[in-house]
Amino acid sequence: MKKHILVISQYFYPEQFRINDICTEWVKRGYKVTVITGIPNYPQGKYYEGYGLLKKREEIYNGINIIRLPLVPRGNNSLMLALNYFSFVVSGFLWNKLTKIKADYVFIFEVSPMTQALPGVWYAKKRNIPSYLYVQDLWPENVEIITGIKNKYILGNIGKMVDYIYAHSTKIFTTSKSFVNSIHDRGVPNEKIEYWPQYAEDFYIPLDRETIPEISENKAFNVIFAGNIGNAQGLEILPKAASIIKKKKPSSNIQFNIVGDGRYKGELIKLVASLGLDESFNFIPKQPATRIPELMAVNDAAYLSLTDNILFTKTIPAKLQSYMACGIPTIASAAGETEKIISIANAGVCCPPGDIENLADLIIEISTKSKVELEQIGLNARSYYDENFSKEKLLDRMDTYFEKV
Repeated sequence: MKKHILVISQYFYPEQFRINDICTEWVKRGYKVTVITGIPNYPQGKYYEGYGLLKKREEIYNGINIIRLPLVPRGNNSLMLALNYFSFVVSGFLWNKLTKIKADYVFIFEVSPMTQALPGVWYAKKRNIPSYLYVQDLWPENVEIITGIKNKYILGNIGKMVDYIYAHSTKIFTTSKSFVNSIHDRGVPNEKIEYWPQYAEDFYIPLDRETIPEISENKAFNVIFAGNIGNAQGLEILPKAASIIKKKKPSSNIQFNIVGDGRYKGELIKLVASLGLDESFNFIPKQPATRIPELMAVNDAAYLSLTDNILFTKTIPAKLQSYMACGIPTIASAAGETEKIISIANAGVCCPPGDIENLADLIIEISTKSKVELEQIGLNARSYYDENFSKEKLLDRMDTYFEKV
């Protein structure tokens, strides 16, 4: 009889998160998988076409049973976002009271909000089964940084919720080594926490360079950013660095291809226009994840950044694995774990977050490297990825925990 994994994730297909692939792989490995999720609305803030409170509330994707709980869409302001978080928990509470689903273990995919973990914890407690928590975002730290909330009463209560979730999780997996220490500092025993980094889906591989309509080949050097365009990404630094490059090296002919959508995209477009950089920036709408490697293949380097905050020094953004898997050099404005990986792997260049002058110099530096040098950096990245972020190795490790039950 197949072991049954109940996955709790507020975000799931057609929203683009790694949990989609993890669940698909579990089905291939012989598990029965049911996903409790919300109505897709990330990152645009409104329900995807074809989905709604009365439409496609149950679905099968790659052999995965999907049950969609009603929730308020994210919208484009803080009130709507708070209602989005709260409504999933309320729906999850009611679902937990009424569900007849019998699972062998719970797996919670925790990107913000951590509130989404509560229905999973409640279900596991009710059924007396193991609950595995996969921490992508640290709370309450993430709340304070992203929302700006400083109220000690609010943060204190969020902290109590986090401690409750940790206490009622059988095992806690983290996407970075620094997260292990942060969670331990909240009183969680080290033996309960394990570093389990993210991997990139199988379609993230190096591809041959081919002409595509979205990206001009008239540019001497193309840089791609692919992913969510939000405040946490700190993308405002890039146009400012591009402005410095234009002054320092007018003949550089560098183009930045920004692929994706998010709450900050409108502001970023305005910033680019205000700096007179429309010809240097190419905004491409959100693409299917499967097409990103094709876009990367026509670029010479990939860019990632995080805002200047101690929390993000502990974070390894998922796009780093995607970039490395595609064998493309990375230009990063980041510190901590991200900088360490890029440095050890010799997979690109990195400067401290917020250091505009340094970023501009690094972009100029890497844009003057030969094709052979860039290819070697890309090979370094892929080699490090294979050694440290292999999907097979990581899923094999997770199987050992399921087998213990």
